[in-house]
Amino acid sequence: MNFPADFTWGVAAAAYQIEGAAALDGRAPSIWDVYTHQPGNIFEGHTGDVACDHYHRYAEDVALMRDLGVSAYRLSLSWPRIIPDGTGAANAKGLEFYDRLIDALLAAGITPWVTLYHWDLPQALQQRGGFLNREFVEWFGAYATIVAQRLGDRVKHWMTFNEPPCSIGLGLQEAVHAPGLKLSFRECLLGAHHLLLAHGTAVQALRAGCRDRVKVSLALTGRERIPATESATDIEAARRDYFACHDRSMWNLSWWGDPVYLGHYPEEGLRAFGADVPAFTDADLKLIAQPLDFMGYNCYSGWLVRARADGTPEQAPGGWGIGNPRGTLSWLNVAPSAPYWAARMQHERYGLPVVFTENGFCNTDFVHLDGQVHDPQRIDFMARYLATIGRALKDGVPVAGYFYWSVLDNFEWKEGYKDRFGLIHVDYQTQKRTPKDSYAWYRETIRARGANLPVT
Repeated sequence: MNFPADFTWGVAAAAYQIEGAAALDGRAPSIWDVYTHQPGNIFEGHTGDVACDHYHRYAEDVALMRDLGVSAYRLSLSWPRIIPDGTGAANAKGLEFYDRLIDALLAAGITPWVTLYHWDLPQALQQRGGFLNREFVEWFGAYATIVAQRLGDRVKHWMTFNEPPCSIGLGLQEAVHAPGLKLSFRECLLGAHHLLLAHGTAVQALRAGCRDRVKVSLALTGRERIPATESATDIEAARRDYFACHDRSMWNLSWWGDPVYLGHYPEEGLRAFGADVPAFTDADLKLIAQPLDFMGYNCYSGWLVRARADGTPEQAPGGWGIGNPRGTLSWLNVAPSAPYWAARMQHERYGLPVVFTENGFCNTDFVHLDGQVHDPQRIDFMARYLATIGRALKDGVPVAGYFYWSVLDNFEWKEGYKDRFGLIHVDYQTQKRTPKDSYAWYRETIRARGANLPVT
């Protein structure tokens, strides 16, 4: 099928993962700068100090995006580059960098979709309690105000936070992301509540500070539940499991989605978490539930769910089981129908158009003897996933866009530079960019508006 003419074909990346220039032009440390420099935290001691040197090479990277033919680029801003202390005066040179980048994107015909927070909290604010400090709400709102006033004449698409479960769950509960803490579940729920309040405050700041009308959301994520069969009972079981809220972790999708889109925390979660739930008011819920324009969602993987005899959900025995295709990261279990069910179920529950703000495949890509980077697994992955997005569109689910993660190979958090997601290979020794076979394939897919995809 042909995707709609106004479908957004994009690519994505994040500030800490590609920019480098970690201590240049007034940028102060983030929690990731501190975490990566602590021995043993990151694969082979890698850091984001240089990364892809996008700070200096953005013009080359924008030219590659232009040649790819994408209509949009999802980037994030580095809070410690813009406000080094997290609060107070803005750093002129930091804002000037984003001026240059956004102007270059617009000149290339590429629409910037900007994320305010992709995990790089200023270290100065972490030392003041970070997410556990209620003042975080005001800190983030002030940051959003500065950004809106500076960039809002040109940027019309915004996301407040990227993947809150990772910021709180991986960073504060499981100690596998910066700042590397293992806090109580009660403290994590408090941090999550502050994050949601900050989201609402930032939405208000963006709408007030940007010129003309803007489209605003955030990028949530979860683990998709895929019905083992397309029987009504299995579909309902998968839906129930997808939005279930009883696990004492940050990975309950409805704990994030329901207050943002529906204006309340899920009753199941309130019962399950009991006294660990922070005190909140009706005013808190009203602030969190600011009207949004789309649902941003990062979709990678999932598992099969079936209904027991009584209709309750259970993970299907074996799932895809031993030998199912995976990326080089253990959590990336290839599940091509995940986007279809994620879009369908979330739209049914929350009612807004869906934008897949991330989807991608990690591999062990390298430059071959012929000077090219051949990545057939990534092409196959993209074809399968995009085909099921096409199925969602055919079924009437309003999917408005797709952003491949990522445009460049980059710093993959705890895994350093080991795992490569990019459409463009980066030689981290020389910073040479080499478009992969998947880059050419995606370019053709965009030109064909998806007509080259398999039928599902």
